[in-house]
Amino acid sequence: MSGAANAPQNPPALHRPAQAEPPEPPHLHEPLGPDDPLAPLPFNPYKGNRGVTRAWKALQYSIKGFRTAIHNESAFRQELTLAAIMVPIGVFVPVEPVERVLLLGSVMLVLIVELLNSSIENAVDRIGLERNELSGRAKDLGSAAVTVALVTCVMTWGLILVPRFGPTLMHWIGARG
Repeated sequence: MSGAANAPQNPPALHRPAQAEPPEPPHLHEPLGPDDPLAPLPFNPYKGNRGVTRAWKALQYSIKGFRTAIHNESAFRQELTLAAIMVPIGVFVPVEPVERVLLLGSVMLVLIVELLNSSIENAVDRIGLERNELSGRAKDLGSAAVTVALVTCVMTWGLILVPRFGPTLMHWIGARG
């Protein structure tokens, strides 16, 4: 075997002619190499925006999703109504700043989890409306997540507000009765 047979096919970058262009980096929709276990992703024309344009489009899609949830999801409307009552209370109730963040964050958590649950339900329904054990599990798990968020919200509000205002409220109720 001669040394020429083992030499690389392409000369080192320093010896390439000046007009040669560097190779383009792989795109996200192309495999990373021959050992890449993932199938290549199809090109997505909706992913071309960058910078402020991307942020603006993301905001528009978020508003569209929010409107869709209001128009199509009764559970989200109910929780949004409760949030419209609880957020002003959480803003103006005399509590420590950390407690205020916990009160408002627990309400936002319920809305976030409900939006995700609605997304799961819509994706499952898109696949098919026939009964399927895995589809049922996905919907049940999403519902369980909403329940956990609601319990977290109730516990947060109770643990913060009852010690502070419970005795006053009980005194006021007892004086009225």
